[in-house]
Amino acid sequence: MTDTDERMMELEMRLAFIDDTVNGLSSADTEISRRLDRLERALRDLRSDLMNMRAGLGSDTANEPPPPHY
Repeated sequence: MTDTDERMMELEMRLAFIDDTVNGLSSADTEISRRLDRLERALRDLRSDLMNMRAGLGSDTANEPPPPHY
């Protein structure tokens, strides 16, 4: 085997390793994007629930007893 053949094999092995690494990173990126989307949806839902709870607590002030200093 010549020196050129050895260098070519080394380059092919490195390229295969780089391809594998890029594919792994792409899969990880896809999973992170999915998880981020789920977290953003959950945060939106929680904010909506909190706003609804605040609206429900503050809307019925007529039935509240007066503060103790009256």
